[in-house]
Amino acid sequence: MSLPVLAVASGEPAGIGPDICLDLAFAELLCRPVVLGDKGLLAQRAEMLGKNVVLRDFVSGNADKVPLCHGELEVLHIPLAAPCEAGRLNPANARYVLQLLDTAYQGITEGIFDGMVTAPLHKGIINDAGAAGGFFSGHTEYLAEKSQTEQVVMMLAGDGLRVALVTTHLPLRAVADAVTQPLVESVVRILNADLRDKFGIAQPHILVTGLNPHAGEGGHLGHEEADIIIPALARLKSEGIHASGPYPADTVFQPFLLKDADAVLAMYHDQGLPTLKYAGFGQGVNITLGLPFIRTSVDHGTALDLAGTGKAASGSLIEAVRTALEMAAEIRKKQR
Repeated sequence: MSLPVLAVASGEPAGIGPDICLDLAFAELLCRPVVLGDKGLLAQRAEMLGKNVVLRDFVSGNADKVPLCHGELEVLHIPLAAPCEAGRLNPANARYVLQLLDTAYQGITEGIFDGMVTAPLHKGIINDAGAAGGFFSGHTEYLAEKSQTEQVVMMLAGDGLRVALVTTHLPLRAVADAVTQPLVESVVRILNADLRDKFGIAQPHILVTGLNPHAGEGGHLGHEEADIIIPALARLKSEGIHASGPYPADTVFQPFLLKDADAVLAMYHDQGLPTLKYAGFGQGVNITLGLPFIRTSVDHGTALDLAGTGKAASGSLIEAVRTALEMAAEIRKKQR
């Protein structure tokens, strides 16, 4: 059986994306990672970093015919719009970054790729350049719109822990208004379905946090638990979904609770992610749930100051590829 073929979008060309993509040539991976990006840029970075990488042009359908050797990397060449200098953003290349995503998505819809992995991009330069034709809020929203997916869920995984979010990039004062019973229910349903279908967990157990300190302390520290979260969990339980809580966010990450859980669902970004990033920063994986395809990403940004220096770590990207591979293998197993 052929190996899964994964599109790896190399991200912002002035950042560390091209640097860390080169390390895929030396990683032990049971898949074909195909780097989408400018071949000349990748060759230039390889020379700057002293990495002896052989860049091979990707040809669809060759996965079984031409095996890759250690130190070789397949590249689907997408030319830069303008020359690129490591560490220096250029608005002229903003559209190029989106073209990487468009090409990866198109390849998935055509059956060329089994999923996509994304290196970091720079939202600011894309917005400054007006490359998206409107406000660009990130990979996740862009891919959801492109695939006409109504709702997606952000989940980070690392060090044996999975943390998903009800709300993502919102100001803290807006979070309480955003957390509604229908939202909590729909997020849990998506999380439960993808843990089952893409991770092979037959009956996922999800720990759900409260919104307030001490999960509201019986209404003395807020009413969202009693009015929103507890009714949502009761509805989900009636559907056969094993979601328990609400747990205080400062105690939900205790080993005695996590040992029987498959994921934690936090109400907002900085409630759930600090613990995960402390446990395994640089090795974490950002996973978009709810999409009709596999998409994983790194847990860090473009690190412009590290581009071209050889100091950028590629652990998160390699883990993102491995996670996408595991998900692709699970989906293939179900399709047999």
